Amino acid sequence: MKNWINIINKRSLALLTVCFMLVASACTKDLNPYNLPDADPAQYERGNREGVIKILAIGNSFSEDAIESHLYELAKEKNMKVIIANMYIGGASLEVHKENVERSIPAYDYRKIGLDGQKKVYPKVSLDLAVEDEYWDYISFQQVSQNSGQLETIKNSLPAVYSYVKSKIKNPGVKYVYHQTWAYAQNSTHSGFTNYKNDQMEMYKAIVNVSKEVKNIVPIDIIVPSGTAIQNGRTSVVEDNFTRDGYHLAIPLGRYTAACTWFEKLFNTSVVGMKYRPEGVSSFEASIAQNAAHLAVLKPYEVTEMIDFQGGDGGPLLTPVLIDFGNATKSPSWNQISSFTEGSKINLKDSANSYVGVSLTITKRFNSINTNGATGTVTPLNMPDNVSARNFFGNAKGVFNGIVTPESMFVLGGLDKNLTYNMCFFGSRIAGGNRATKYTVTGSNEGTASINTASNSTEIACINNIKPGADGKIKVTVTAGEGNDTGQGFYYLNAAKLTSNN
Repeated sequence: MKNWINIINKRSLALLTVCFMLVASACTKDLNPYNLPDADPAQYERGNREGVIKILAIGNSFSEDAIESHLYELAKEKNMKVIIANMYIGGASLEVHKENVERSIPAYDYRKIGLDGQKKVYPKVSLDLAVEDEYWDYISFQQVSQNSGQLETIKNSLPAVYSYVKSKIKNPGVKYVYHQTWAYAQNSTHSGFTNYKNDQMEMYKAIVNVSKEVKNIVPIDIIVPSGTAIQNGRTSVVEDNFTRDGYHLAIPLGRYTAACTWFEKLFNTSVVGMKYRPEGVSSFEASIAQNAAHLAVLKPYEVTEMIDFQGGDGGPLLTPVLIDFGNATKSPSWNQISSFTEGSKINLKDSANSYVGVSLTITKRFNSINTNGATGTVTPLNMPDNVSARNFFGNAKGVFNGIVTPESMFVLGGLDKNLTYNMCFFGSRIAGGNRATKYTVTGSNEGTASINTASNSTEIACINNIKPGADGKIKVTVTAGEGNDTGQGFYYLNAAKLTSNN
């Protein structure tokens, strides 16, 4: 009887062992669905000999903005071999990362850019698999943007994430990075902006204070000052246009600025003057991004005003600058200023969508916006209907909407004082009679032209060879022209084109 019991026990034990192995195998396959290998020591040694640099970010969409675009290409220009990866969860905080490591949750998109520059995305990956996938040279942490200036949130979660990562790393020489993210645009509607009283500089200063203190929480080796780079850039002619939605970086200029910051800080190589720039970034914009990053690396905890990039020496315009005075749907290649009141300002781009270092500011208001301009126009401006059909208008003689606007004016600033410029204007209001509108362009010299804007669909007024004043500015005055027979002296401005004489 005892023999039978022993046999049964042995068989049961064997069966249980097999079952356990099958379950363990299934679990392992579940947790590693892409069969990502553990880092291979031989591969690490080979990578070291070949100079491969491996970077892993544990982050969210802000690390996506910073390293998934352009960092590989910058490294390639300097003949650096890199592997770049991002453990991505949209909106993930350090608290979320802490929970994920404590519960081994496979919640990440593991986004990996290989030596060939191609990105592969592995969904539903746990953090340990990514950490053990390569002998990483750099591993970065960051806090979710709305809490990035709140030190206590980092103290509460970063140590656990750091300790977990440290327990899994294969490269004992890994450098730990903290990514200093950026403050929101001043007009951001992100709900987390209220943590900083909806004040950009308050948010920036709080982020800086955190990045100064984070090394006292865990042994961080490197701070990448993306936030300071973006804030530097905001002192240039680009101003507060480095984000696409008030918090994520603009594509491509904002992302390029952050990538330049990562490149210079990690590789200790100045990015200024590098040739690589993304499609859609002009050489002038690239210089802004590169210098903003370089200055941030030099002074990571304070804003450096970019006085050399505030207009005035941008050189000739490579393509025309087209300006839409109205509030219809914005057209590609056109700058739209939709506010007609004093102080309204935009930074202008050329028709290739690149900033040119020139600003437009309304200095004397128009009365309002009229929506009855001509459509189907035939002029050298080649306007789409949503540009030609709306205008800023004024009334030089009689009261309308409770006011009189004898003349309206805007100023173009940041022009190259060594060049001369040409301006063409289009005005139109579907109506009878004579609605003559006079345009005067004044720099160190002056020119004037007029057109009858009543039901105009073909005529433009051009003034050529105007040299900016000593301050790099040209002012444009719009008022009723000779022969205007409307009782209120209505005048109109729908569109304008600026070119330079090279």
